[in-house]
Amino acid sequence: MKFNKLFQLLLAFILVINISCNDDDIQLPSRGNYENGYFIANEGNFGTPTASVSFVSKDLNTSENDIYKKNNNNENLGDVLQTIVFNDDRAFLLLNNSNKITVVNRYTFKKMGEITAQLNNPRYMTISNGNIYVSNDQYNGEKYVNVYKVSDLSFVKKIAFASTSTAERMVEAGGTVFVQNASYSYGNTLTRINTTTNDIINTVSIPNGQIEKTVSYNNNVYVIAAGSTDSYIYQISSAGAITKTTTLTGINNARNLEIEGGKYYYSSSNKIYSMDMAATTAPTTPLINFVDGGTYFTLYGFTVKDGKIFASDVKGFTAPSEVTIYNTSGVELKKVTTGIGSNGAYVN
Repeated sequence: MKFNKLFQLLLAFILVINISCNDDDIQLPSRGNYENGYFIANEGNFGTPTASVSFVSKDLNTSENDIYKKNNNNENLGDVLQTIVFNDDRAFLLLNNSNKITVVNRYTFKKMGEITAQLNNPRYMTISNGNIYVSNDQYNGEKYVNVYKVSDLSFVKKIAFASTSTAERMVEAGGTVFVQNASYSYGNTLTRINTTTNDIINTVSIPNGQIEKTVSYNNNVYVIAAGSTDSYIYQISSAGAITKTTTLTGINNARNLEIEGGKYYYSSSNKIYSMDMAATTAPTTPLINFVDGGTYFTLYGFTVKDGKIFASDVKGFTAPSEVTIYNTSGVELKKVTTGIGSNGAYVN
């Protein structure tokens, strides 16, 4: 009898523990106001400290502008927010015309640090093998990539490029950093950097078109190259070999490549297209006809993340931007007013 009672008590105790430890009942503390949503990077007007970051909640029901200034004692973020990258609980905000990278807590947006050493017209960045790689491209000046330690933000090395080259977008694939040597619809090469030695390995040339954008997906690199009649998407292995070419027949001057859920998303003029990565024929009908904002401004910001398409109308940089959010079937979900010059969205 005593054994039965003890056994019953033990079962009751186990049942209470199981119930109390049910995942549905565990409420983890919030890490901050911005842990579950999307950041919109806003360049601001060149030559003024009007760069900013907007936040949109995951359910798209709420939005907040200029969150850096609000959380850092009214301090301005800087001049031309070019791009954002994440590492653990930090977000790295690259300010092109301020020649700095501001580091914030990605959940509270409180400032944690800053990188300024050896920066001159920084353009883009990526993180690999414990290092931050930052492209610098001075107009009629030096072109190079800087390396910094993620751990303490200290400067490691400057990797010089030929003055006739270009150092623009950067991505990581398979432990190798690829630097896009193309900008403003001119250039057809990528430079590969060894992230162990931080030396240049070689360059990769594409056979047709001018590279508009480079992205990384499943340890491969993809570039979209514009042509006057047809455009092209090239798949490049981390070893630098072109392993697949998709010809976008009849689609001229394609740009803004994004990859989500096994599909390509790209634009031509104000038209947004979608196609399976395995498809061999380009679509003839666009998924979305967006606002025509004029040369250089149409679809200035274009991101596909988390099953959503973020497309920005920057209003010619004369007013706050309007970001329209669609699902990947092209159905409009929400319009949000953001900062000046919205150039991309990021999932947080």
